[in-house]
Amino acid sequence: MASIQRIDGKTGVAYRFFVSTGRDSDGKQIRHTKTWTPTPGMTERQMEKAAQKAAADFERAIEQGYVADDRQSFQEYAEYVLDLKERSGAKHKTIESYRFLLGRINPAIGFMKLQDIRPQHLNQMYKSLAKSGQRANQGRATAKDDSIPALLKSLKLSHAKAAELAGLSAATVDKLCKREAVSIESAGKLCTAFGLDIKKSFLVEKDMRPLSNKSLLEYHRCVHAILAQAEREMLIPYNPAEKATPPKVTRKEVNYFQPEELCKILDALDAEPIKWRTIVNLLIVTGCRRGEIAGLKWKNVDFKNGKIKIDSTLLYSKDRGIYENATKTGDTRFLKLPAETMDLLKDYRQYWLELRFKKGDRWQGGDYVFTRDDGSVIHPDSLTAYLNRFSEQHPELPHINPHAFRHTVASVLINAGQDIVTVSRRLGHSRTSTTLDVYSHLIAEADADASEVTADALLRRKA
Repeated sequence: MASIQRIDGKTGVAYRFFVSTGRDSDGKQIRHTKTWTPTPGMTERQMEKAAQKAAADFERAIEQGYVADDRQSFQEYAEYVLDLKERSGAKHKTIESYRFLLGRINPAIGFMKLQDIRPQHLNQMYKSLAKSGQRANQGRATAKDDSIPALLKSLKLSHAKAAELAGLSAATVDKLCKREAVSIESAGKLCTAFGLDIKKSFLVEKDMRPLSNKSLLEYHRCVHAILAQAEREMLIPYNPAEKATPPKVTRKEVNYFQPEELCKILDALDAEPIKWRTIVNLLIVTGCRRGEIAGLKWKNVDFKNGKIKIDSTLLYSKDRGIYENATKTGDTRFLKLPAETMDLLKDYRQYWLELRFKKGDRWQGGDYVFTRDDGSVIHPDSLTAYLNRFSEQHPELPHINPHAFRHTVASVLINAGQDIVTVSRRLGHSRTSTTLDVYSHLIAEADADASEVTADALLRRKA
């Protein structure tokens, strides 16, 4: 039976409950406590009855394994969960993303005790995050003139090298040179690296746009994951995020290329350096993620059987720089390549060997297929940056990005009648449900075509 202690304080009456659950290994009594405050306006009799009920509920929760934690705040528990996830093998990118999201979550609910959080608190947080001005602390900076590309040209620096010196991605340097808006942090890094004055070189503006529904859903998922751990550990009786109402996100239709567009892209690639021709060709025929192509090693290229092994990816984070990790799903897959792609890889292998020989002791590389000119590892963003430049040089072509090739492979396979399991394995999805969700409209179109073919063959009599 729970013990009840009445506390008559300056601010009113409160009750403290004590429940004992035996002794620990050192012989110390294990006691659980909870402080309960009656609703204002209650009579003495009402307070006593309510306190008895609250104490019984507290004791029952402990017996069922729910040890209500009336001390630990959401922010404190979130740090524990991130540490737990990191130790259990969660990807660094995931932990990094959670820490960024908690930067806005903690000011809203971080101070609240775990057991006090309710669905309405989360709904209010989503509403607040949806207001204009949430991005104001993440202003954008735009170059005032063309002095940055002129500076890099005078220093004889490529965008990739400038990015390395400034601690930025090649894609960000591309944006800076094209006078596109980047984060103030990125502009500051460039200014520090090359001795520029940010006020003189950039127009800085606060970003007053509200967060998108997609971003809000990411905040919801972060809260959900943390409170789900608290529910599993039986610190709370249920996950409030399960009962909250996050904004709905309408999935955008994926962009992919038609066969005639691909032919034009391949024709335009004929004039490009062999490294980029090979990279783009692999993106086109494999449907791989850009990091998987950047992380490809020669030991995983099987020239004899015409296939490659995808078992790693290159990623970038601010604290780690460029690093290698397992594939997104942690799986390994073997992809058969057409003869044309294998021939191109053989030609590129010869070019790679000659480049390594020329560099001699200056070669910094290992076994990566695609490297910088000194053999060092390439930034995964450099693939996107190259395709951006390629698109600008060929305005007659649709805008090109690595993921569009991935969607194109899915489109071709689905329209060719390949089963969803085959498509899912080719793309490296962990579940076929992911493939079905992303490409549902393409599957529906293919099904409609199949219906017409069936009708032509079986139902429609020819004159």
